[in-house]
Amino acid sequence: MAVIETSATKKSVVRRADYEMTDRDRMERLLEEATHGYLGVAGPDGWPRVVPLNFVTLQGKLYFHGATEGEKMAFLTADDRVTFVVVEDFSLVPSYFNDPRLACPATQYYKAVDIRGRARIVSDLDEKAGALQALMEKLQPEGGHAPIAAGDPLYRKSLQTTAVVAIEIERMTAKFKFGQNLPASKRESVAGQLAARGCPIDHRTVEQMRSTGRGSKDDQT
Repeated sequence: MAVIETSATKKSVVRRADYEMTDRDRMERLLEEATHGYLGVAGPDGWPRVVPLNFVTLQGKLYFHGATEGEKMAFLTADDRVTFVVVEDFSLVPSYFNDPRLACPATQYYKAVDIRGRARIVSDLDEKAGALQALMEKLQPEGGHAPIAAGDPLYRKSLQTTAVVAIEIERMTAKFKFGQNLPASKRESVAGQLAARGCPIDHRTVEQMRSTGRGSKDDQT
């Protein structure tokens, strides 16, 4: 079972506690909706590698697929420790929303989930087929293909020649940054300016700002 670390645990891995997200449902929703993430592996030469991948979560595990040979598979065979990061971008917030001259307040709002776990190369054909079918349902929800099943002759060769990797999740943390560090009145001012700018992503950002924390109470009256 994955551990969700928070600021209440022995040592928080999220420096800014006001951005920390501990709601497991919201973390899992991001994993369900995101089409890709970034796999971090340790190279034998000591240099880390980061690889963008499509993925799916299924029964508490994270799955991705690829070629049976190559650098990535060699690294995973040598060292099964991995990280996996998923990020969803939201609005760019210009500095002048907060200060008429200072550049420092410029920022971007986002959601991010950070996973640490162990990679396992899947050999069971039923598990491989289940993971690949779940990935198809995620990336091609309209269907239009024969369901992937281990016993279907249509997929026998593909299942044997395609590598599927499962990440057994050991720790999952999340950071949702939507101006929670701002005093409540300033945060609402930023939300109002985003709404007035009117881009589709700005409307989504405002919704997230109003559902993710309420900002500081320092200047609430």
